[in-house]
Order: sequence, then structure tokens, then C-alpha cells
Amino acid sequence: MGMAAADLQFHVLAVDDSLIDRKLIERLFKISSCQVTTVDSGSKALEFLGLQEEHDEQNHPCVSPSNQQEVEINLIITDYCMPGMTGYDLLKKIKESASLRNIPVVIMSSENVPSRISRCLEEGAEEFFLKPVRLSDVNKLKPHMMKTKCKSPKQQQQPEIIVTQDNQESIDITYVVPPEENQETDNTLQQQKSQDNSNNNNKRKAIEENLSPDRTRQRLSGLTTV
Repeated sequence: MGMAAADLQFHVLAVDDSLIDRKLIERLFKISSCQVTTVDSGSKALEFLGLQEEHDEQNHPCVSPSNQQEVEINLIITDYCMPGMTGYDLLKKIKESASLRNIPVVIMSSENVPSRISRCLEEGAEEFFLKPVRLSDVNKLKPHMMKTKCKSPKQQQQPEIIVTQDNQESIDITYVVPPEENQETDNTLQQQKSQDNSNNNNKRKAIEENLSPDRTRQRLSGLTTV
């Protein structure tokens, strides 16, 4: 039971530069039986996720994998307005990472700006919550976290096997004749046989009539008379 409960427990990464908001998010998710890790910036979030921000020769920020051990995260909830790296920038870097893009990301903000909300949702955010986040908002996120629990390397390969099996079954089905069709075919063959037998009987009768003794005698009697 303990192992099963641990397997079903979700791990949430909360990112917010406000200590009060981090404590609120942590309490709400713990009420929902989730493990919560809090950080105060987007760069620390990337570091915790096993990515580190670097700069190329043109001083453009980029993200590369680090040697840190991977940690399973089922949801990332981040504030939009943060110094240094905004929640939108963090969202983009997560979705650009091949190893992290499947983690659901939720943006929260104290400002209701429609263009900001649309931009985040188009970039791949699952939800956009207005602060203060409530327990009802957290409950909406459980289906998104369940998706990460259901996805494993073995399960991702199963659809290919299932398709192959379905194709094989469809091939086998094409060669199987339903019992009704077999019965209809048997009935048709029987009818044809009965018709052939009746035709053969009619032909035999006609031949026998032509070769009957009476007709033979009449022909012979006629010949003797002549």
C-alpha cells in the first residue's frame, strides 16, 4: 500500500519570487497530497530540472543539459512576472527541451491581461490562473498530472505493437468466411445439385422413352410388313 501511494503521489515544482505566494501554493498542493518543491526564480527552476542557462558567443541565453540527476516532476506552476526570467520565458525553455516538453506548465498572474493569457496558452501552457490561486484551481490540475504518470517509455511503445496486432487481425479476418455465408454457399450448392439431378433425370426419361420396347416393336413391325 505504501509503495502504491508513493507511485501515485504527484511532484509539483512551484516557481515564484514572492515568498507569500510560494507558501500559499505549497499549502494548497500539500492539501491535495502532492509533494511540492519551491524555487524563487526561473533560472533556479531550470537548474532543479537538470538544465542550466548558458550564454553563447553572441551573449544570447541558451539552455543545455547538466550532469544533475533527473527528478520526476508532474507539474510546473510558475508566476508570470518575475525578475530576470519571466514565467513566459521559462515556459518557452521547457517546451523547447526534448526531455521536459511533456511536463504540464501552469502560469499564474495577479494581472488579467488577455494578450498575455493567449500568448502563454499558445506557447503550450495548460492553464492560466489569476492570483490568489484557490484549492478549486489546484483540483483542476489533477488530470494534467495524471498524464505524466501514465506516460512511460514502455507504454509509449505499446501503440505501435497494438497497431501491428490490429493489422494482423484485420488480415486474418479477411480470410475468414462468416458461418452465414458458408450456410448460404452450401444451400446454393445443394440447389444446384438438385437441379442438375432433376435435369439428368429428365434426360434419362427422354432417352428411355425414345428407346422404349413399344416404339422399337412398331418400327420392326413396320419393316416386316413392308
